[in-house]
Amino acid sequence: MNEKMLSKPTLAQLAPNGILRAAINTGNRALVQQDGATLTGVSPALARRLATSIGARLEPVVYTGAGAVFEDASRDVWDVAFLAVDPKRAEKVSFTRPYVTIEATVAVRAGAQINNLSQIDQPGIRLLTSKGSAYELHLTKTLTHAHLDRLGTPPMSFDAFRTGAWDAVAGVRASLEAAFGEDPGVRILPGSLTEVKQAMVLPGADNALTEALDDFVACAISDGFVATHEAT
Repeated sequence: MNEKMLSKPTLAQLAPNGILRAAINTGNRALVQQDGATLTGVSPALARRLATSIGARLEPVVYTGAGAVFEDASRDVWDVAFLAVDPKRAEKVSFTRPYVTIEATVAVRAGAQINNLSQIDQPGIRLLTSKGSAYELHLTKTLTHAHLDRLGTPPMSFDAFRTGAWDAVAGVRASLEAAFGEDPGVRILPGSLTEVKQAMVLPGADNALTEALDDFVACAISDGFVATHEAT
């Protein structure tokens, strides 16, 4: 066996044609902020750093929800993505270590007799969540009494909640604050519904490049890059 066969795979293999296609989920305001065509936040920053490190041109593939990102994992639409770590998803994608942990919670109507998260799971409560999100997976596993509906992307679920048909809507705290922070008719509950560990992702289970991408994430954490861009 020659040395070439023994060599470790490198991240340059992600962009053999010089273009790195990175899936960016704009539905998660804790990680991505969008102003027209400009994408900022920790996830786009990591995508740019990765593209630069391998000498590729970054081509963002923009999504408005994590569910659609995951659904495209086997369709050769993106080369690298950013998703919440989940064992079920790990059957189809490969995760690095988490680069950040974010908080999901619930928004309710201002007049609702719901003051904390422990009061959500009761008969008669209709809770809405975005389909395929990490907190949807959590709610599916944990709710026993409340009725859970799943609808599209986070922005779609927030718009639907405004119609008045649901008692509460789940989401990433930063996204809920962006959507309802100025709305006197909505309260965002304190506390954490679940803490969502976000990682960089490669298509396919046991992807050969996972170790190299994990090293990239570890470096971005240790040298302060993630903390700098998480705060902006």
